[in-house]
Amino acid sequence: MFNIISILIGIIAGLIAMVGILPIPFLPLVNWIAYPIAVVGAVIGLLSRHHAGRNLNLLIMLISGLRLFLTWGFI
Repeated sequence: MFNIISILIGIIAGLIAMVGILPIPFLPLVNWIAYPIAVVGAVIGLLSRHHAGRNLNLLIMLISGLRLFLTWGFI
């Protein structure tokens, strides 16, 4: 059950993070929203016996965190 919830949270965070990858000015700031959502999903994924939800959220955290790191968190 926790794995399904974690995957659903990861899909939502992934969609938000994919919008943040677009090179439109100030649109990548939505990665500041996607990152904490993925953290919550990863914590819920840790409560599960399966690893798919946790791994999905860790991937989303990596994508949005890398985007924030490369653009100094602004653009």
